[in-house]
Amino acid sequence: MTSENFDLTFDSAGLSRFEEIKGMEHFPLPKGAAMALIRLTQRESTSLAVLAHALKADPVFSVRLIKVANGASSNEHRPVVSLRDAVSVLGVPAIRALALGFSLLSNYRSGTCRNFDHARFWSRSLARAVALQLLTGATQRSEAEEAFSVGLLARVGELALAEVFAEQYADLLERRRQESSCRLIDLEQEAFGISHNVLTASMMRDCGLPEDCVESAQMFEDCEEQRLEEGSTQFVTRYLLALADHVADICVAPQAGWRALMPRLFQLGSRLGFDAAALIAICDRASHEWREWGPALEVDTGPMPRFENVPAEPPAPLKKATEPAAVSSAHSGQGISILVVGDQERVRMQLCGVLTAAGHSVFEAANGRQGLAMAIELRPQIMLVDLQAGEMDGIELTHSLRQFMVGRSIYILLLTGTHLLTGTDDDEKLVEAFEAGVDDFLTLPIKPRVLAARLRAGQRVVRLQEELAHDQEEIRRISAELSVTNQRLQEVGMTDMLTGCPNRRAAMDRIQQEWAMSTRSQRPLACMIINIDNFKQVNDSHGHDAGDAVLKLVAGALKDEMRAQDVLARTGGDEFMVLCPDTTLEAATACAERIRAVVETLPIVSDAHDVRGSVSVGVAVRDGATADPNALIRLADHSVYLAKRRRNAVATVQSVSTASVRSA
Repeated sequence: MTSENFDLTFDSAGLSRFEEIKGMEHFPLPKGAAMALIRLTQRESTSLAVLAHALKADPVFSVRLIKVANGASSNEHRPVVSLRDAVSVLGVPAIRALALGFSLLSNYRSGTCRNFDHARFWSRSLARAVALQLLTGATQRSEAEEAFSVGLLARVGELALAEVFAEQYADLLERRRQESSCRLIDLEQEAFGISHNVLTASMMRDCGLPEDCVESAQMFEDCEEQRLEEGSTQFVTRYLLALADHVADICVAPQAGWRALMPRLFQLGSRLGFDAAALIAICDRASHEWREWGPALEVDTGPMPRFENVPAEPPAPLKKATEPAAVSSAHSGQGISILVVGDQERVRMQLCGVLTAAGHSVFEAANGRQGLAMAIELRPQIMLVDLQAGEMDGIELTHSLRQFMVGRSIYILLLTGTHLLTGTDDDEKLVEAFEAGVDDFLTLPIKPRVLAARLRAGQRVVRLQEELAHDQEEIRRISAELSVTNQRLQEVGMTDMLTGCPNRRAAMDRIQQEWAMSTRSQRPLACMIINIDNFKQVNDSHGHDAGDAVLKLVAGALKDEMRAQDVLARTGGDEFMVLCPDTTLEAATACAERIRAVVETLPIVSDAHDVRGSVSVGVAVRDGATADPNALIRLADHSVYLAKRRRNAVATVQSVSTASVRSA
């Protein structure tokens, strides 16, 4: 799949922000031999033989490349042993992405972002790459050539943000640890104007990876919230990456945490049609290969998970009584979940007895510190906290709990003695309690009717909070659906529906972006205008259906001749535009000549085999006299007018003296 639709899944603001960040000082870039190799792959004149020869200069990367190629090739074929075979199996975009990934791994093993674990990041990335390659090959639905590189780079946006905004990103990660319910991408968008998934997709697009791979990297973290047609390409690519990412999570998790992560593994695998036994076999192989890759890349892989030692089916009780989801669902009726905190066992027993008899689910903690831990884990709806609770008093517990997102929605009743209701100092204590986040108080000894009344008041608040949370979730869902719809509408508005190419509007947006990149990098930018010769005659003689067939035929031929970084757009009835970044006038003219020669062989009308295709191509390149993108387009327009004088020709008005014209 080519990348002509480069700009159709990102808004212009996102692309602009990516370009800004890419130009910042600490943005992670490949270095040395990797940068030279990437530049070589961007040249349209580079053949597979030349690329294979250049790879010999870096024997370490060559060995890694052959290993990846053997993982991507089918078991039915002979092993890949030569660089030329490896290049042939993987293709140029995958090699470019691997050069980027391995170079970043070598040069960014540590950094200044204090809360970003570089070692864990690369260990997880490596596990994801191996798992995705194996899982993709097992589906037999898509090619595995790009899978390793996609898995390796699938979260590279996190690394980029940690390098560029080291201090801010460290604070953001700390905030997320304290507020685990906040999504990382939302915090990133708020802080930096771009999230790591969009940044990742942008970097992968720069490598020329296929569009479905790029979209899966951008969307896989929320694939379960997206309404995708089961079995579609989008569904498969996104769930494969989500599954590989979860396998990586298991690989880098502490050994004690492996079993708890298994249910989600089976859940994701079932969406892709993997039975438990087959999935475990693939995961075991992935963990073995992850450990094999580790020493070669100097990546710490830690203990290897033994997937074969876990049950083939998820444990029967998927939800325990102590899990938040279980607490919430278990008390959706009349009863609610209540946590009682206090160091007086007699008082706790009395309260628990009354509350249990009333039909509530009751938990108890013997001191404030234990109560804080249980509250974060259980997320009760109401807490009864003794002001004098041991180790951490009720006010301190409340203040600490309100610092966590999960603790802000709990209704807290403070238990006090009757002596606290009199005296100025005691009033100050109650004021301090309310300022710390206490919702109400109860006096000891407990009076059942008063307790019931206080609980009913608390229940009303809890119900209102739950309704508000439900409404907010519904708003988020609707917003997500609208976002997807708007994105699809934008894609439709930027796409020529007949040929599937970007339309004129998309081309104008893209040439502005390429112009900015060319200005910043001081690299050439070429533009071609292509007119189909005698198109009106085809329409008049054979009808508009034949004309549509001609447009599709020519568009397909043009796409086949484009490089991954080139952009093809249909800008008029019989007119196409091609943007060629990093391309000189000579190279663009040679490319235009190849296009002309290919179209010349096309049978334009099926019932008139003697009619062959032809196009007139005007070529222009940005130079010192080209003021803006419109000036570049005008130069290409003048060139195509010159070419149309002879038809089936390539022309440019930018030759040294007179115009250069080549024709059949």
